[in-house]
Amino acid sequence: MYKLGIDVGGTNTDAVILDDHQKVVAHTKTHTTKDIQTGISNAIHEVVQASQINVQAINQAMLGTTQATNAIVERKNLGQVGVLRIGYPATASIIPYTQWPEDIVQTLSGKYSLIHGGYEFNGDSLAPFSESEIRDIVAQWQGQVDAIAIVGVFSSINDDQERRTAALVHEILGADFPVSVSSEIGSVGLIGRENATILNAALFKVIQKVTVGFSKALQVEQIQAQEYLCQNDGTLMSLDYSEKYPILTIGSGPTNSIRGAAYLSGRQNALVCDIGGTTSDIGALVNGFPRESSKAVSVGGVETNFRMPDILSVGLGGGSIVRKQADGTITVGPDSVGYAITERAKAFGGDTLTTTDIAVRLGWVELGDPSLVADVPLADAQQAMAVIQEILETGIDQMKTSAEDVSVILVGGGSIIAPKQLTGVSAIDTNQYGGVANAIGATIAQIGGEFEKMYQYVEIPREQALADATKLATERAVSAGALADTISVVEILETPLSYAPGETTKVKVKVVGNASLN
Repeated sequence: MYKLGIDVGGTNTDAVILDDHQKVVAHTKTHTTKDIQTGISNAIHEVVQASQINVQAINQAMLGTTQATNAIVERKNLGQVGVLRIGYPATASIIPYTQWPEDIVQTLSGKYSLIHGGYEFNGDSLAPFSESEIRDIVAQWQGQVDAIAIVGVFSSINDDQERRTAALVHEILGADFPVSVSSEIGSVGLIGRENATILNAALFKVIQKVTVGFSKALQVEQIQAQEYLCQNDGTLMSLDYSEKYPILTIGSGPTNSIRGAAYLSGRQNALVCDIGGTTSDIGALVNGFPRESSKAVSVGGVETNFRMPDILSVGLGGGSIVRKQADGTITVGPDSVGYAITERAKAFGGDTLTTTDIAVRLGWVELGDPSLVADVPLADAQQAMAVIQEILETGIDQMKTSAEDVSVILVGGGSIIAPKQLTGVSAIDTNQYGGVANAIGATIAQIGGEFEKMYQYVEIPREQALADATKLATERAVSAGALADTISVVEILETPLSYAPGETTKVKVKVVGNASLN
Protein backbone atom coordinates (compact mmCIF):
# COMPACT_ATOMS: atom_id res chain seq x y z
CA MET A 1 0.00 0.00 0.00
CA TYR A 2 1.38 3.38 -1.01
CA LYS A 3 0.30 7.01 -0.92
CA LEU A 4 1.05 9.63 -3.58
CA GLY A 5 1.19 13.30 -2.62
CA ILE A 6 1.57 16.30 -4.93
CA ASP A 7 1.89 19.97 -4.01
CA VAL A 8 1.78 22.71 -6.65
CA GLY A 9 3.71 25.86 -5.80
CA GLY A 10 4.39 29.04 -7.72
CA THR A 11 7.84 27.78 -8.77
CA ASN A 12 7.92 24.01 -8.28
CA THR A 13 5.53 21.08 -8.31
CA ASP A 14 6.67 18.43 -5.84
CA ALA A 15 5.63 14.80 -5.51
CA VAL A 16 6.38 12.01 -3.03
CA ILE A 17 5.38 8.40 -2.53
CA LEU A 18 5.15 7.05 1.02
CA ASP A 19 4.78 3.42 2.05
CA ASP A 20 2.35 2.13 4.66
CA HIS A 21 4.89 2.98 7.39
CA GLN A 22 4.94 6.64 6.28
CA LYS A 23 8.47 6.29 4.94
CA VAL A 24 9.54 8.16 1.81
CA VAL A 25 9.95 5.74 -1.10
CA ALA A 26 10.60 8.32 -3.81
CA HIS A 27 10.39 12.07 -4.27
CA THR A 28 10.80 14.57 -7.08
CA LYS A 29 10.74 18.29 -7.70
CA THR A 30 9.69 19.57 -11.12
CA HIS A 31 8.96 23.03 -12.47
CA THR A 32 5.40 24.31 -12.22
CA THR A 33 4.04 24.91 -15.71
CA LYS A 34 1.83 27.73 -16.89
CA ASP A 35 -1.10 25.37 -17.42
CA ILE A 36 -0.47 23.68 -14.02
CA GLN A 37 -1.83 20.37 -15.38
CA THR A 38 1.33 19.54 -17.29
CA GLY A 39 3.46 20.14 -14.22
CA ILE A 40 1.27 17.77 -12.17
CA SER A 41 1.51 15.08 -14.85
CA ASN A 42 5.29 15.49 -15.08
CA ALA A 43 5.70 15.21 -11.31
CA ILE A 44 3.53 12.10 -11.08
CA HIS A 45 5.38 10.44 -13.95
CA GLU A 46 8.82 11.20 -12.50
CA VAL A 47 8.06 10.04 -8.97
CA VAL A 48 6.43 6.83 -10.21
CA GLN A 49 9.45 6.09 -12.38
CA ALA A 50 11.83 6.81 -9.48
CA SER A 51 9.91 4.54 -7.08
CA GLN A 52 9.90 1.48 -9.35
CA ILE A 53 6.73 0.27 -7.63
CA ASN A 54 3.62 -1.27 -9.13
CA VAL A 55 1.24 1.66 -9.57
CA GLN A 56 -1.67 -0.62 -8.71
CA ALA A 57 -0.37 -0.58 -5.14
CA ILE A 58 -1.00 3.20 -4.85
CA ASN A 59 -4.36 3.43 -3.11
CA GLN A 60 -4.48 7.11 -2.10
CA ALA A 61 -3.53 10.27 -4.00
CA MET A 62 -3.51 13.78 -2.49
CA LEU A 63 -3.16 17.14 -4.20
CA GLY A 64 -2.38 20.54 -2.73
CA THR A 65 -3.08 23.24 -5.29
CA THR A 66 -2.83 27.01 -5.70
CA GLN A 67 -5.41 27.10 -8.49
CA ALA A 68 -8.17 28.68 -6.41
CA THR A 69 -5.87 31.38 -5.05
CA ASN A 70 -4.46 32.12 -8.49
CA ALA A 71 -7.92 32.39 -10.04
CA ILE A 72 -8.94 35.07 -7.51
CA VAL A 73 -5.69 36.99 -7.68
CA GLU A 74 -5.55 36.90 -11.49
CA ARG A 75 -9.35 37.31 -11.95
CA LYS A 76 -9.39 34.34 -14.34
CA ASN A 77 -11.83 31.46 -14.83
CA LEU A 78 -14.17 32.72 -12.10
CA GLY A 79 -17.89 32.11 -12.41
CA GLN A 80 -20.71 34.66 -12.51
CA VAL A 81 -22.27 34.93 -9.05
CA GLY A 82 -25.63 36.13 -7.80
CA VAL A 83 -25.79 37.14 -4.12
CA LEU A 84 -28.93 36.70 -2.02
CA ARG A 85 -28.55 38.49 1.31
CA ILE A 86 -31.34 37.71 3.77
CA GLY A 87 -31.56 40.75 6.04
CA TYR A 88 -33.60 43.56 4.47
CA PRO A 89 -34.15 46.31 5.51
CA ALA A 90 -31.71 46.12 8.46
CA THR A 91 -28.58 45.66 6.30
CA ALA A 92 -29.40 48.02 3.43
CA SER A 93 -26.82 50.61 4.49
CA ILE A 94 -23.91 48.38 3.44
CA ILE A 95 -24.58 46.50 0.24
CA PRO A 96 -22.79 43.35 -1.01
CA TYR A 97 -19.43 43.90 -2.76
CA THR A 98 -18.71 47.00 -0.63
CA GLN A 99 -14.94 47.76 -0.70
CA TRP A 100 -14.27 45.05 -3.29
CA PRO A 101 -11.81 45.87 -6.10
CA GLU A 102 -13.89 47.00 -9.07
CA ASP A 103 -12.28 44.57 -11.53
CA ILE A 104 -13.31 41.46 -9.58
CA VAL A 105 -16.84 42.81 -9.04
CA GLN A 106 -17.21 43.12 -12.81
CA THR A 107 -15.76 39.64 -13.31
CA LEU A 108 -18.31 38.14 -10.90
CA SER A 109 -21.23 40.16 -12.45
CA GLY A 110 -21.95 42.23 -9.32
CA LYS A 111 -25.53 40.91 -9.14
CA TYR A 112 -27.13 40.96 -5.70
CA SER A 113 -30.51 41.26 -4.02
CA LEU A 114 -31.50 42.12 -0.46
CA ILE A 115 -34.26 39.80 0.79
CA HIS A 116 -36.58 40.38 3.77
CA GLY A 117 -35.63 38.19 6.73
CA GLY A 118 -32.65 37.48 8.96
CA TYR A 119 -32.16 37.23 12.72
CA GLU A 120 -31.05 39.33 15.67
CA PHE A 121 -27.97 38.25 17.65
CA ASN A 122 -30.27 36.61 20.20
CA GLY A 123 -32.15 34.58 17.58
CA ASP A 124 -35.21 36.85 17.30
CA SER A 125 -36.55 37.53 13.80
CA LEU A 126 -35.44 40.77 12.12
CA ALA A 127 -38.24 40.80 9.53
CA PRO A 128 -40.67 38.28 8.04
CA PHE A 129 -38.87 35.92 5.66
CA SER A 130 -40.06 36.33 2.05
CA GLU A 131 -40.01 33.25 -0.18
CA SER A 132 -41.78 35.10 -2.99
CA GLU A 133 -38.94 37.61 -3.29
CA ILE A 134 -36.46 34.77 -3.61
CA ARG A 135 -38.50 33.00 -6.29
CA ASP A 136 -38.83 36.18 -8.34
CA ILE A 137 -35.12 37.10 -8.18
CA VAL A 138 -33.84 33.58 -8.88
CA ALA A 139 -36.18 33.26 -11.89
CA GLN A 140 -34.81 36.55 -13.25
CA TRP A 141 -31.22 35.36 -12.83
CA GLN A 142 -31.77 32.10 -14.69
CA GLY A 143 -29.11 31.81 -17.40
CA GLN A 144 -27.28 34.91 -16.12
CA VAL A 145 -25.31 33.43 -13.20
CA ASP A 146 -23.20 30.28 -12.75
CA ALA A 147 -23.69 30.04 -8.98
CA ILE A 148 -25.56 31.69 -6.12
CA ALA A 149 -24.23 32.78 -2.73
CA ILE A 150 -26.75 32.83 0.14
CA VAL A 151 -26.03 34.94 3.21
CA GLY A 152 -28.30 35.36 6.21
CA VAL A 153 -27.87 37.81 9.08
CA PHE A 154 -26.73 35.87 12.16
CA SER A 155 -27.10 32.55 10.38
CA SER A 156 -24.45 31.34 12.83
CA ILE A 157 -27.29 31.44 15.39
CA ASN A 158 -29.98 30.02 13.10
CA ASP A 159 -29.40 28.89 9.53
CA ASP A 160 -32.92 27.71 8.66
CA GLN A 161 -33.62 30.66 6.31
CA GLU A 162 -30.39 30.06 4.42
CA ARG A 163 -31.23 26.39 3.99
CA ARG A 164 -34.77 27.16 2.84
CA THR A 165 -33.39 29.64 0.31
CA ALA A 166 -30.98 27.01 -1.01
CA ALA A 167 -33.88 24.59 -1.42
CA LEU A 168 -35.83 27.21 -3.40
CA VAL A 169 -32.84 27.88 -5.68
CA HIS A 170 -32.49 24.16 -6.41
CA GLU A 171 -36.24 23.91 -6.99
CA ILE A 172 -36.08 26.64 -9.64
CA LEU A 173 -32.63 26.14 -11.22
CA GLY A 174 -32.13 22.41 -10.68
CA ALA A 175 -30.79 20.13 -7.97
CA ASP A 176 -27.21 20.35 -9.26
CA PHE A 177 -27.04 24.14 -9.53
CA PRO A 178 -24.06 25.39 -7.45
CA VAL A 179 -25.08 27.12 -4.22
CA SER A 180 -22.89 28.42 -1.38
CA VAL A 181 -24.43 28.85 2.07
CA SER A 182 -22.61 31.26 4.40
CA SER A 183 -23.21 29.34 7.64
CA GLU A 184 -21.05 26.55 6.20
CA ILE A 185 -18.25 28.87 5.00
CA GLY A 186 -17.36 31.82 7.22
CA SER A 187 -17.34 32.86 10.85
CA VAL A 188 -19.26 35.45 12.88
CA GLY A 189 -19.55 38.83 11.13
CA LEU A 190 -21.81 39.46 8.17
CA ILE A 191 -19.53 41.18 5.62
CA GLY A 192 -16.47 38.92 6.00
CA ARG A 193 -18.67 35.82 5.90
CA GLU A 194 -20.55 37.13 2.89
CA ASN A 195 -17.32 37.88 1.03
CA ALA A 196 -15.99 34.37 1.66
CA THR A 197 -19.27 32.84 0.50
CA ILE A 198 -19.23 34.86 -2.73
CA LEU A 199 -15.66 33.77 -3.47
CA ASN A 200 -16.57 30.15 -2.77
CA ALA A 201 -19.42 30.39 -5.29
CA ALA A 202 -17.10 31.99 -7.86
CA LEU A 203 -14.66 29.08 -7.61
CA PHE A 204 -16.98 26.21 -8.55
CA LYS A 205 -15.83 26.19 -12.19
CA VAL A 206 -12.16 26.48 -11.20
CA ILE A 207 -12.21 23.53 -8.82
CA GLN A 208 -14.02 21.34 -11.34
CA LYS A 209 -11.14 21.83 -13.76
CA VAL A 210 -8.68 20.95 -11.00
CA THR A 211 -10.45 17.74 -10.00
CA VAL A 212 -10.93 16.60 -13.60
CA GLY A 213 -7.32 17.38 -14.45
CA PHE A 214 -6.03 15.58 -11.35
CA SER A 215 -8.06 12.49 -12.17
CA LYS A 216 -6.85 12.48 -15.78
CA ALA A 217 -3.21 12.82 -14.71
CA LEU A 218 -3.61 9.74 -12.50
CA GLN A 219 -5.35 7.82 -15.28
CA VAL A 220 -2.44 8.47 -17.66
CA GLU A 221 -0.15 6.68 -15.19
CA GLN A 222 -2.82 3.97 -14.69
CA ILE A 223 -3.16 4.87 -11.02
CA GLN A 224 -6.48 3.87 -9.49
CA ALA A 225 -6.61 5.49 -6.07
CA GLN A 226 -8.89 7.38 -3.71
CA GLU A 227 -8.38 11.05 -4.61
CA TYR A 228 -8.26 13.95 -2.18
CA LEU A 229 -7.54 17.67 -2.16
CA CYS A 230 -5.77 19.42 0.70
CA GLN A 231 -7.62 21.83 2.97
CA ASN A 232 -5.98 24.87 4.52
CA ASP A 233 -6.17 23.51 8.07
CA GLY A 234 -3.78 20.62 7.41
CA THR A 235 -6.42 18.01 6.57
CA LEU A 236 -7.89 16.45 3.43
CA MET A 237 -11.24 16.37 1.69
CA SER A 238 -12.72 14.20 -1.05
CA LEU A 239 -13.08 15.60 -4.56
CA ASP A 240 -16.87 15.76 -4.19
CA TYR A 241 -16.53 17.75 -0.97
CA SER A 242 -13.97 20.10 -2.53
CA GLU A 243 -16.40 20.89 -5.32
CA LYS A 244 -18.82 22.22 -2.69
CA TYR A 245 -16.18 24.12 -0.70
CA PRO A 246 -13.37 25.09 -3.10
CA ILE A 247 -12.39 28.08 -0.96
CA LEU A 248 -11.01 25.65 1.64
CA THR A 249 -8.08 24.93 -0.68
CA ILE A 250 -6.80 28.52 -0.38
CA GLY A 251 -3.66 28.57 1.76
CA SER A 252 -3.20 24.79 1.64
CA GLY A 253 0.35 25.09 0.26
CA PRO A 254 1.95 26.69 3.34
CA THR A 255 -0.19 24.44 5.53
CA ASN A 256 1.17 21.33 3.81
CA SER A 257 4.70 22.56 4.48
CA ILE A 258 3.93 23.05 8.16
CA ARG A 259 2.45 19.57 8.47
CA GLY A 260 5.37 18.09 6.54
CA ALA A 261 7.82 19.92 8.79
CA ALA A 262 6.13 18.45 11.86
CA TYR A 263 6.45 14.96 10.42
CA LEU A 264 10.11 15.34 9.41
CA SER A 265 11.24 16.96 12.68
CA GLY A 266 9.07 15.03 15.10
CA ARG A 267 8.11 18.34 16.71
CA GLN A 268 4.59 19.36 17.66
CA ASN A 269 5.34 23.02 18.46
CA ALA A 270 7.78 25.28 16.59
CA LEU A 271 7.98 27.95 13.92
CA VAL A 272 8.27 26.69 10.35
CA CYS A 273 10.07 28.60 7.61
CA ASP A 274 9.31 27.32 4.12
CA ILE A 275 11.64 28.96 1.60
CA GLY A 276 10.49 28.44 -1.97
CA GLY A 277 11.67 29.94 -5.21
CA THR A 278 9.81 33.23 -4.84
CA THR A 279 8.67 33.68 -1.23
CA SER A 280 9.36 32.47 2.28
CA ASP A 281 6.27 31.43 4.25
CA ILE A 282 6.63 31.53 8.03
CA GLY A 283 3.99 29.82 10.15
CA ALA A 284 3.52 28.36 13.61
CA LEU A 285 3.16 24.68 14.40
CA VAL A 286 0.83 24.20 17.40
CA ASN A 287 0.09 20.67 18.58
CA GLY A 288 1.05 19.32 15.19
CA PHE A 289 -1.24 21.61 13.16
CA PRO A 290 -0.81 25.12 11.76
CA ARG A 291 -1.89 28.00 13.98
CA GLU A 292 -5.06 29.58 12.63
CA SER A 293 -5.17 33.28 11.91
CA SER A 294 -7.24 35.27 14.42
CA LYS A 295 -7.79 38.22 12.11
CA ALA A 296 -9.54 38.86 8.82
CA VAL A 297 -7.60 37.61 5.82
CA SER A 298 -7.51 39.38 2.48
CA VAL A 299 -7.69 37.15 -0.60
CA GLY A 300 -7.05 38.94 -3.86
CA GLY A 301 -8.01 42.26 -2.27
CA VAL A 302 -11.22 40.89 -0.71
CA GLU A 303 -11.42 40.77 3.10
CA THR A 304 -12.86 37.52 4.45
CA ASN A 305 -13.29 35.82 7.80
CA PHE A 306 -13.19 32.15 6.90
CA ARG A 307 -10.50 29.99 8.48
CA MET A 308 -6.95 30.51 7.22
CA PRO A 309 -3.54 29.51 8.55
CA ASP A 310 -1.56 32.27 10.27
CA ILE A 311 1.14 32.72 7.65
CA LEU A 312 3.58 35.54 7.03
CA SER A 313 4.90 35.62 3.45
CA VAL A 314 8.01 37.63 2.65
CA GLY A 315 9.58 38.26 -0.74
CA LEU A 316 12.60 36.01 -0.30
CA GLY A 317 13.24 32.78 -2.17
CA GLY A 318 15.91 30.82 -3.95
CA GLY A 319 15.22 32.74 -7.13
CA SER A 320 15.08 36.24 -5.58
CA ILE A 321 17.07 38.74 -7.63
CA VAL A 322 20.13 40.35 -6.02
CA ARG A 323 21.11 43.86 -7.13
CA LYS A 324 23.92 46.26 -6.28
CA GLN A 325 22.65 49.82 -6.10
CA ALA A 326 24.50 52.97 -7.19
CA ASP A 327 25.47 53.74 -3.58
CA GLY A 328 27.00 50.29 -3.17
CA THR A 329 24.23 48.76 -1.07
CA ILE A 330 22.85 45.32 -1.90
CA THR A 331 19.14 44.61 -2.25
CA VAL A 332 17.42 41.21 -2.35
CA GLY A 333 14.06 40.71 -4.09
CA PRO A 334 11.17 40.89 -3.75
CA ASP A 335 11.07 39.98 -7.46
CA SER A 336 12.26 36.53 -8.47
CA VAL A 337 13.19 34.54 -11.56
CA GLY A 338 10.78 31.89 -10.24
CA TYR A 339 10.62 28.63 -12.17
CA ALA A 340 13.11 30.00 -14.72
CA ILE A 341 15.97 29.78 -12.22
CA THR A 342 17.82 27.07 -14.15
CA GLU A 343 17.78 29.33 -17.20
CA ARG A 344 18.37 32.77 -15.70
CA ALA A 345 20.55 32.28 -12.58
CA LYS A 346 24.26 32.88 -13.13
CA ALA A 347 25.35 29.53 -11.71
CA PHE A 348 23.31 27.85 -14.45
CA GLY A 349 24.65 30.00 -17.27
CA GLY A 350 22.15 32.85 -17.07
CA ASP A 351 22.75 36.55 -16.59
CA THR A 352 20.73 37.26 -13.42
CA LEU A 353 22.29 37.22 -9.95
CA THR A 354 20.03 35.38 -7.51
CA THR A 355 20.16 34.33 -3.87
CA THR A 356 21.02 30.80 -4.99
CA ASP A 357 24.08 32.23 -6.77
CA ILE A 358 25.06 33.90 -3.48
CA ALA A 359 24.89 30.56 -1.65
CA VAL A 360 27.01 28.97 -4.39
CA ARG A 361 29.54 31.83 -4.29
CA LEU A 362 29.92 31.45 -0.51
CA GLY A 363 30.48 27.71 -0.92
CA TRP A 364 27.34 26.75 1.00
CA VAL A 365 25.97 24.51 -1.74
CA GLU A 366 27.14 22.76 -4.89
CA LEU A 367 24.81 23.68 -7.73
CA GLY A 368 25.40 24.50 -11.38
CA ASP A 369 28.90 25.72 -12.22
CA PRO A 370 30.56 27.63 -9.34
CA SER A 371 33.05 29.19 -11.76
CA LEU A 372 30.22 31.18 -13.30
CA VAL A 373 29.76 33.16 -10.06
CA ALA A 374 33.47 33.55 -9.28
CA ASP A 375 33.32 37.14 -10.56
CA VAL A 376 30.85 38.12 -7.81
CA PRO A 377 32.93 40.04 -5.22
CA LEU A 378 33.07 38.14 -1.93
CA ALA A 379 32.19 41.31 -0.02
CA ASP A 380 29.03 41.71 -2.12
CA ALA A 381 28.05 38.09 -1.51
CA GLN A 382 28.55 38.52 2.23
CA GLN A 383 26.51 41.72 2.24
CA ALA A 384 23.71 39.99 0.31
CA MET A 385 23.70 37.16 2.84
CA ALA A 386 23.46 39.71 5.65
CA VAL A 387 20.33 41.11 3.96
CA ILE A 388 18.89 37.60 3.60
CA GLN A 389 19.54 36.98 7.30
CA GLU A 390 17.85 40.23 8.29
CA ILE A 391 14.75 39.43 6.23
CA LEU A 392 14.39 36.01 7.86
CA GLU A 393 15.06 37.26 11.38
CA THR A 394 12.53 40.07 11.01
CA GLY A 395 9.89 37.66 9.73
CA ILE A 396 10.50 35.17 12.53
CA ASP A 397 10.26 37.94 15.14
CA GLN A 398 6.89 38.97 13.71
CA MET A 399 5.51 35.44 14.14
CA LYS A 400 6.77 34.96 17.71
CA THR A 401 4.34 35.15 20.61
CA SER A 402 7.09 36.08 23.12
CA ALA A 403 10.59 37.56 23.20
CA GLU A 404 12.15 34.18 23.96
CA ASP A 405 14.24 32.31 21.40
CA VAL A 406 12.29 29.77 19.36
CA SER A 407 12.99 26.57 17.47
CA VAL A 408 12.65 26.85 13.69
CA ILE A 409 12.09 24.02 11.25
CA LEU A 410 13.59 24.94 7.89
CA VAL A 411 12.03 23.39 4.78
CA GLY A 412 11.53 24.18 1.12
CA GLY A 413 13.65 23.93 -1.97
CA GLY A 414 15.06 27.41 -1.34
CA SER A 415 16.25 26.62 2.19
CA ILE A 416 19.82 26.34 0.85
CA ILE A 417 20.04 30.15 1.04
CA ALA A 418 19.31 30.32 4.80
CA PRO A 419 22.16 31.06 7.26
CA LYS A 420 23.02 28.33 9.74
CA GLN A 421 22.39 30.65 12.68
CA LEU A 422 19.71 33.28 13.22
CA THR A 423 19.31 35.79 16.03
CA GLY A 424 16.31 34.92 18.20
CA VAL A 425 16.40 31.26 17.12
CA SER A 426 17.56 28.61 19.59
CA ALA A 427 17.78 25.75 17.12
CA ILE A 428 17.27 25.15 13.39
CA ASP A 429 16.00 21.74 12.27
CA THR A 430 16.63 20.54 8.74
CA ASN A 431 15.98 17.24 6.98
CA GLN A 432 17.13 15.59 3.78
CA TYR A 433 13.51 15.59 2.58
CA GLY A 434 12.87 19.20 3.61
CA GLY A 435 12.76 20.28 -0.04
CA VAL A 436 9.55 18.30 -0.54
CA ALA A 437 8.02 18.86 2.91
CA ASN A 438 4.92 20.34 1.27
CA ALA A 439 4.22 17.14 -0.69
CA ILE A 440 4.91 15.06 2.41
CA GLY A 441 2.46 17.18 4.38
CA ALA A 442 -0.19 16.52 1.76
CA THR A 443 0.48 12.79 1.87
CA ILE A 444 0.33 12.25 5.63
CA ALA A 445 -2.79 14.34 6.22
CA GLN A 446 -6.02 12.93 7.63
CA ILE A 447 -9.56 13.85 6.66
CA GLY A 448 -10.79 16.86 8.60
CA GLY A 449 -14.09 18.35 9.66
CA GLU A 450 -14.82 21.61 11.44
CA PHE A 451 -17.99 23.19 12.80
CA GLU A 452 -18.59 26.59 14.37
CA LYS A 453 -21.77 27.99 15.90
CA MET A 454 -22.93 30.38 18.61
CA TYR A 455 -24.82 28.78 21.50
CA GLN A 456 -26.64 30.37 24.42
CA TYR A 457 -25.61 28.30 27.43
CA VAL A 458 -28.64 29.57 29.38
CA GLU A 459 -30.92 27.73 26.93
CA ILE A 460 -28.57 24.91 25.84
CA PRO A 461 -26.31 23.47 28.58
CA ARG A 462 -22.60 23.66 27.77
CA GLU A 463 -22.15 19.87 27.61
CA GLN A 464 -25.06 19.57 25.19
CA ALA A 465 -23.71 22.39 23.01
CA LEU A 466 -20.25 20.82 22.81
CA ALA A 467 -21.75 17.45 21.97
CA ASP A 468 -23.88 19.01 19.23
CA ALA A 469 -20.93 20.86 17.69
CA THR A 470 -18.79 17.71 17.84
CA LYS A 471 -21.53 15.68 16.16
CA LEU A 472 -21.87 18.22 13.34
CA ALA A 473 -18.07 18.49 12.88
CA THR A 474 -17.97 14.69 12.67
CA GLU A 475 -20.69 14.70 10.02
CA ARG A 476 -18.63 17.14 7.95
CA ALA A 477 -15.54 14.96 8.27
CA VAL A 478 -17.48 11.90 7.15
CA SER A 479 -18.89 13.90 4.21
CA ALA A 480 -15.33 14.84 3.32
CA GLY A 481 -14.32 11.16 3.19
CA ALA A 482 -13.36 10.12 6.74
CA LEU A 483 -14.19 6.76 8.28
CA ALA A 484 -16.70 7.41 11.08
CA ASP A 485 -15.11 4.97 13.54
CA THR A 486 -11.71 6.69 13.28
CA ILE A 487 -12.87 10.22 14.15
CA SER A 488 -11.13 11.99 17.02
CA VAL A 489 -11.46 15.53 18.37
CA VAL A 490 -8.27 17.58 18.03
CA GLU A 491 -9.53 21.00 19.12
CA ILE A 492 -12.42 22.63 20.96
CA LEU A 493 -12.49 26.41 21.24
CA GLU A 494 -15.06 28.34 23.30
CA THR A 495 -15.22 32.12 22.97
CA PRO A 496 -17.72 33.92 25.25
CA LEU A 497 -19.40 36.94 23.63
CA SER A 498 -19.66 39.46 26.43
CA TYR A 499 -22.08 41.78 24.61
CA ALA A 500 -24.64 39.04 23.94
CA PRO A 501 -27.28 37.80 26.40
CA GLY A 502 -27.78 34.29 27.75
CA GLU A 503 -24.07 33.40 28.11
CA THR A 504 -23.73 33.36 24.33
CA THR A 505 -20.55 31.49 23.37
CA LYS A 506 -18.96 30.81 20.02
CA VAL A 507 -18.03 27.14 19.90
CA LYS A 508 -15.68 25.69 17.30
CA VAL A 509 -14.82 22.00 17.11
CA LYS A 510 -12.26 20.37 14.82
CA VAL A 511 -12.06 16.62 14.26
CA VAL A 512 -9.91 14.35 12.09
CA GLY A 513 -10.26 10.81 10.87
CA ASN A 514 -8.60 8.30 8.59
CA ALA A 515 -9.37 8.03 4.90
CA SER A 516 -10.92 4.93 3.45
CA LEU A 517 -8.43 2.47 1.94
CA ASN A 518 -10.96 1.15 -0.57
